[in-house]
Amino acid sequence: MRVLGIETSCDETGVAIYDTDRGLLADALYSQVAMHAEYGGVVPELASRDHTRRLLPLIQQVLDEAGMTRHELDAIAYTAGPGLVGALMVGASTAHGMARALDIPVLGVHHMEGHLMAPMLEEESPDFPFVALLVSGGHTQLVEVQGLGRYRLLGESVDDAAGEAFDKAAKMLGLAYPGGPQVARLAENGDPGRFRFPRPMTDRPGLDFSFSGLKTHTLTTLRQLERDGKLDGQARADVARAFEEAVVDTLVIKCRRALDDTGLKRLVMAGGVSANARLRERLAHEAEKRSARVYYPRGRFCTDNGAMIALAGAQRLLAGERDAIGSMKAVPRWPMATLEAPAGA
Repeated sequence: MRVLGIETSCDETGVAIYDTDRGLLADALYSQVAMHAEYGGVVPELASRDHTRRLLPLIQQVLDEAGMTRHELDAIAYTAGPGLVGALMVGASTAHGMARALDIPVLGVHHMEGHLMAPMLEEESPDFPFVALLVSGGHTQLVEVQGLGRYRLLGESVDDAAGEAFDKAAKMLGLAYPGGPQVARLAENGDPGRFRFPRPMTDRPGLDFSFSGLKTHTLTTLRQLERDGKLDGQARADVARAFEEAVVDTLVIKCRRALDDTGLKRLVMAGGVSANARLRERLAHEAEKRSARVYYPRGRFCTDNGAMIALAGAQRLLAGERDAIGSMKAVPRWPMATLEAPAGA
């Protein structure tokens, strides 16, 4: 089955073609970061309009790269949620329109299930079951995964997601959007011994996260440095280092607990924050101590992309799932816990 995947949940237009026999045939991504950077964050109306401009040319681009015509597609998968409703509707309406014209199945896919499947695009992919750390701008979750659609939520953020906290810390530090890569880059020059920030909710049992207090602590530290006349370039780098290490330590501690609690030996990490080099290094070290292994997608598949949607959609399409004619879905809030295993899985 050759599946066209369409991702338009936020500020990246992603398109890919996945063949269930041959793997990924082609993928393309257009990022809106430069456009939104002027405003310090995503502007939903601008995001939707840009998806409308970019989507059809990107679809033609991946068809050309795969050496196919649209009539050789067997199905279409699109991100149905969660995300920005206007952006979701661009992908959903395009997918349903094409599927109706080509008389092929179409299926709305959960965005986070796409991230969950992204490491399976790699040659060395994880087998079920595993623990998944889904960590992005909108989500921070630990999930026990027994199979496609067989998910048990172990813990999640009670306030800001880790990626959102990175973006807010970047603003405090006077860095550009998106914040995660900017903070990590600045932190490379920071002194790890100057500040130690709190590791939220690690002094109590459980696997939930909280990053709002860490954000407040960062702001308080910067204001105190400013009052003391010590807020120079090195101080900003030291604060960035302390912030990054606090987030990484918190994520690592919770992942360690999740592996111990479930007894599983495989950890999947996906989402934009999974590209953080310090986080990857620390998790690999912790996994090695437990004779476990960490899996994650290559860098370009950590952020939103069409390949993960094509792959996740292909798994459910093969099991017989599809949208009914005219049942286009755009679900801005869609808890992953509501997903079910396909009847034919």
